[in-house]
Amino acid sequence: MSRLTDTFTTLQQRGETAMGLFLTNGFPNPESTVDLLHAIDAGGADFIELGMPFSDPLAEGLPIQRSSARALQHGVTLADAFAVVRKFRERSETPVLLMGYINPVYRFGVEAFCEAAAAAGVDGLILPDLPPDEGALIDDAAQAHGLDVVYLIAPNSTDERIQAVDERATGFVYAVSMTGLTGSAIDGVDRVSAYLQRARRLVTENPLLVGFGIRSHEDAQHLSTHTDGFIVGSVLINEVERLWDETDLPLQERLQAVEVFARTLKHGAPAAEATG
Repeated sequence: MSRLTDTFTTLQQRGETAMGLFLTNGFPNPESTVDLLHAIDAGGADFIELGMPFSDPLAEGLPIQRSSARALQHGVTLADAFAVVRKFRERSETPVLLMGYINPVYRFGVEAFCEAAAAAGVDGLILPDLPPDEGALIDDAAQAHGLDVVYLIAPNSTDERIQAVDERATGFVYAVSMTGLTGSAIDGVDRVSAYLQRARRLVTENPLLVGFGIRSHEDAQHLSTHTDGFIVGSVLINEVERLWDETDLPLQERLQAVEVFARTLKHGAPAAEATG
């Protein structure tokens, strides 16, 4: 059983909702990435998506675009993600998925990429621009090296498409909450809920997780009513950007703030202590 499958099984047995958090590798700088991964891990992330910076992240809104551009300015490469995961693995068994785009993986070499990712301790891959119809490009190599491959569905996906994605995906099915970019505000909560209820009926082979547009604990709880968990990226990127660019706090205080931010996304703000 993979780390990712084991995590979902344990959470299901406990009746808990999974939280996945996204961080761009090399953001806000290469020296901070591993520490930030440990901070969001300590804050309760059940799995982590490590973004592989790319010059044309077509599914991403401005926060993740900025983080990707910033990482590339620091000279971060695709291969650097393997070193980061290997370092993270020294202290944690929390599942890590690499998220990025198929062109850099294809140029690296699909077989070589999957082999290196697995050797570093990566658990799965999310490639938003790789449709399941083209999954043969990577599925065999990923399976050979024990990597899950996550595919995406959207509100305009037909029932047949959702079922086909479920059949092809391993790890989980990623339900994009809107036909838009990461970080966009959710428009029409009732429509999103109806779509997620439909997806819940159709996705039977994998856990179903929802992402895009989740900005708070309340958003996460509402949207995950019909799913097995939720994924947050842009608001975490914004918080890291704020802490690194707009404060002069010591590193450990910044990391502690990120840990608290992650914990609040999952559990809500702590109740104020009673006075009197």
